[in-house]
Amino acid sequence: MTRPKGGYYKGELGEPHKFDPTFRGPVHKRGCTDVLCCVIFVIVILGYIVLGTVAWMHGDPRKVVYPTDSYGQFCGQQETPNANKAILFYFNILQCANPSVLINLQCPTTQLCVSKCPDRFATYIDMQYSYRRNKGSWEYYKQFCKPGFNNPDKPISQVLRDEDCPSMIVPSRPFLQRCFPDFITRNGTLTVANQTSFKDGHGKIRSVVDLRDAANGITSLLDAKEVGTKIFEDYASSWFWILIGLVISMLVSLVFILLLRFTAGVLFWLVIFGVIAAVGYGIWHCYWEYSSLKGKPDSDVTISDIGFQTDFRVYLQLSQTWLIFMTSLAVIEAIIILVLIFLRNRVRIAIALLKEGSKAIGCIMSTLFYPIITFLLLALCIAYWAVTAVFLASSGEAVYKVMSTLPDCKYTNLTCDPETFSQSNVTKLCPGSQCTFAFYGGESLYHRYIFVLQLCNLLVFLWLVNFTIALGQCTLAGAFAAYYWALRKPADIPPCPLASSFGRALRYHTGSLAFGALILSIVQFIRIILEYLDHKLKGAHNAFTRFLLCCLKCCFWCLEHFIKFMNRNAYIMISIYGKNFCTSARDAFFLLMRNVMRVAVLDKVTDFLLFLGKLLISGSVGVLAFFFFTRQIPVIQEEVPSLNYYWVPLLTVIFGSYMIAHGFFNVYAMCVDTLFLCFCEDLERNDGSPSKPYYMPPGLHRILNKSEQAGKKYAVS
Repeated sequence: MTRPKGGYYKGELGEPHKFDPTFRGPVHKRGCTDVLCCVIFVIVILGYIVLGTVAWMHGDPRKVVYPTDSYGQFCGQQETPNANKAILFYFNILQCANPSVLINLQCPTTQLCVSKCPDRFATYIDMQYSYRRNKGSWEYYKQFCKPGFNNPDKPISQVLRDEDCPSMIVPSRPFLQRCFPDFITRNGTLTVANQTSFKDGHGKIRSVVDLRDAANGITSLLDAKEVGTKIFEDYASSWFWILIGLVISMLVSLVFILLLRFTAGVLFWLVIFGVIAAVGYGIWHCYWEYSSLKGKPDSDVTISDIGFQTDFRVYLQLSQTWLIFMTSLAVIEAIIILVLIFLRNRVRIAIALLKEGSKAIGCIMSTLFYPIITFLLLALCIAYWAVTAVFLASSGEAVYKVMSTLPDCKYTNLTCDPETFSQSNVTKLCPGSQCTFAFYGGESLYHRYIFVLQLCNLLVFLWLVNFTIALGQCTLAGAFAAYYWALRKPADIPPCPLASSFGRALRYHTGSLAFGALILSIVQFIRIILEYLDHKLKGAHNAFTRFLLCCLKCCFWCLEHFIKFMNRNAYIMISIYGKNFCTSARDAFFLLMRNVMRVAVLDKVTDFLLFLGKLLISGSVGVLAFFFFTRQIPVIQEEVPSLNYYWVPLLTVIFGSYMIAHGFFNVYAMCVDTLFLCFCEDLERNDGSPSKPYYMPPGLHRILNKSEQAGKKYAVS
């Protein structure tokens, strides 16, 4: 018994659609779907606006921008006594355990706003001794003492007890608006101002290593700052040429897609063989470099031995680098060739679909510019989320805590009031204790739930981002479906298909799009929580916990990608038939299952071909940028700016070119996915007879028939 042409047996996955002679593409007479979810979505958006307003009322970004001293005053804020004192100074940095403590303003030592960091070693004892002969020593030292203190003759024991002045100062430089020791490594030895030891102000000689341990990691952070400064200089001098590179990539992407309309088959085969040839040349070049370096002195050093280097040319002197490049390219080459050998028929169908997608985009050129709308909406979501997060993080009043140098003071870390602290019993029971600023917070209901509000901010942000992407997918799908279901193309295509599809999606299907976006957002939210837990448990030695967490991360990663795939196809069905999300997702799932072999192969093959296109565009622009920034183009050699790291603008151009090509090809991918789903629907609805003609183009149908006949012969044999 043979399967009926254009239909499926009863009992197979799902029920195929029956032929409807009045069906002409996306349904225009439709009603609102998933209204309850739409109402919830609107309420959540209004609540999100309220959350942002409340955060704006209670938050103060100055708490994030400016450091805060022990008295709760901002350093460097205009129209305050600290207007000219923009840097935070720590009285005794040895009491700070690590840099995270310093940055979070929880170091158990007095912190003051100063105009500049110390530039020399000095102790209060030495200052008192030299003060009798040189008054200038006190003038320099007192700028690091409490404001208003001007008694250099006060006994040292009382000064240190009351923390009027630091017991010592060390040469420092500002980083993150805070004074950190000026570490310099000379010949492998850590020094501060060319010294390896210093006096701590208590009569002891300490090693510079103690400062490093107290500010663990600051040296690498300062080195990172220096590299960051150079990178910023490179961007400042090369931004114009980077912009030109991105414009070139945009023009190349646009021309590439326009050429696909007329020469899709030839162009894609050229891309495939061009990539094979380029990768083959890369393998040969890497082998040549590897052979020429093999045996040379110092070329056998491993990458792990030299560590991270900002000058990438260092790695090119190692034979291991070229061996890794050659192996990677060989694996890529093998994968491409195997795909072409074993899936050549599916590649032909995929190219036919891509060719039809080129015609669809050519008929609806406005779809190429729709990603700009998505980009602007995403930028708005990201900006609102970031501002709300900053205001939430900076909400709260200044919280003061008791700080004492005595180890047995029971009041240490208890909250206090700086205005009444001097009259309390704490100063008598714990001599020398102070009521200093600790952090921003509060005891109100709002302040206690700030962390929960941050989580809500994140979840709603994910929901809005996924809704924006869903709206774009549904809009593009509706436009391309209108093209496919036009019997005479382009005469039967309705006017303004993109605008009509956008209006239908917003008017009737906001709830369905929000429903799908919510499901995806919840999974992404759980993944973020798992990543946070994994980060917190990195130092844990419980192997079972780490294994369980790894399994959960893997499962939710797979679940997220499956939901993305199903949502994408559900939105296509919504744009065509106007049904609710669950029904559309079910119909899409069963339709794909009834065509599972086509889906499994064609979907990945088309993604692969589009990836090759993106790779070709970004790679070609990247090669041009490489020759330009390395001054290998004689005609414009003098125009190349002087750079610290030529790879900074080069990587920016390559990444930017890939993202631009990705934006254009995303429209292309959505077009192909929509046409493929319509193509499957077309096969089930129609049989190619005069009464039930196919809507697919003859070329695609001819290739499909050849592929199916070849498959039947293979099955019989």
